[in-house]
Amino acid sequence: MSDAELAYLRERAARGDEDAAAQLVELAGEREDAYELRLLAESGNTDAMDELVQLAAANGDVAELRRLAATGNQDAAELLDELYDDDPTDDGT
Repeated sequence: MSDAELAYLRERAARGDEDAAAQLVELAGEREDAYELRLLAESGNTDAMDELVQLAAANGDVAELRRLAATGNQDAAELLDELYDDDPTDDGT
């Protein structure tokens, strides 16, 4: 996808086009683009939030999981609990 096509897709998503937003989430997930997923999640896209949590978990990004849990994301909080249960001596740092 060209930069121009991606920009157009972002414009459509910003105007409320749910299909465009879904495409952006899918593309960002494929590219493992946490920044794009964060932007989409912050605009209220729950699919982007789910994808961001999955990406953070897959990459072992404890800091991102903590950030997401601090914003109230229950999935991120549960994943952090699981990580702590696996190794209670690991404080995630």
